[in-house]
Amino acid sequence: MNPIPLINSTPWDSAVFGMPTWELTEYSEKALQQAAQMVGHFTLKVNSLADKRQLHEYGYYYCDTLIEPYCDKIQLRSVQHPEVSISKDFDVGLAMEICHGAFEHGRFHRDFNLSKAAADNRYDNWLKQLIEAEKVYGLYWQDALAGFVGYNGNNLVLHALGEQCRGKGLAKYWWSAVCGELLAMGYNEVHSSISASNLPVFKLYSSLGFSFRNPHDIYHRVST
Repeated sequence: MNPIPLINSTPWDSAVFGMPTWELTEYSEKALQQAAQMVGHFTLKVNSLADKRQLHEYGYYYCDTLIEPYCDKIQLRSVQHPEVSISKDFDVGLAMEICHGAFEHGRFHRDFNLSKAAADNRYDNWLKQLIEAEKVYGLYWQDALAGFVGYNGNNLVLHALGEQCRGKGLAKYWWSAVCGELLAMGYNEVHSSISASNLPVFKLYSSLGFSFRNPHDIYHRVST
């Protein structure tokens, strides 16, 4: 049995940021020492209660805290609206327009060492990959595309609303529908990952009966 590597490359990020990009698979002295001999951009997810002293000693800086919302069929509060619907048939070009620039809460946008334009491209590329894999629901308001939710298995991984539909209390209807579809596929629960700074999304999941677990702090490091 091959051991799990201490550091994995993330070529999808390298493609947009123009440098080698890596993710440490564990928080340990050995992993930090190995990364210190390499160049590029590094990501490490750490339990929020962990001692961060070694991270600072090795030049890592805080970017975000992620929390996992999760919900099962019993917990999910199903809500409907007559003018809200979801479909896998949608205008890809319009979905890409909604995606571009929509992720200001993302850790790559908050990283002062990275270009905001490159971070936008990262999420654009991610949406393209999900669309090609047919893992995206278009979100419709009055028969017009208003946003999208991308998923992988029972995990909601990428989602955004067009600016004209934000802040109107509509998201709960779309999320309810998408979660219902995934649970109907046979999954025991639906979960996601959200930034602790994204209060509107936090309130959205709370309103649908989701609970929260596994807080992790995200640290980055750049070495040239």
